[in-house]
Amino acid sequence: MDWRPTGHMFSTKDLVHAIFDSKSDAGKLLVKATIGEVELFAAPKSWNAILWLITSTLKVDGSPIYSGSQLGDLKSSLPIVWRAD
Repeated sequence: MDWRPTGHMFSTKDLVHAIFDSKSDAGKLLVKATIGEVELFAAPKSWNAILWLITSTLKVDGSPIYSGSQLGDLKSSLPIVWRAD
């Protein structure tokens, strides 16, 4: 029997809430996705918005606090399927 969890498509706004507000509905879905209860999808352009937000706001002495490889690790650790539909 082939079983897949319920899928949800995240908008950019949903993705921001999921990553930065664990008490939001999107944040709760992100937690559920980590344990396999739901499947999350988002467009690659939404990740670009997250990159801009992180690199523009999280700085020390004017320099971003995360390297490109750290941001890549963050993206790959998220339980999100990135697809352009």
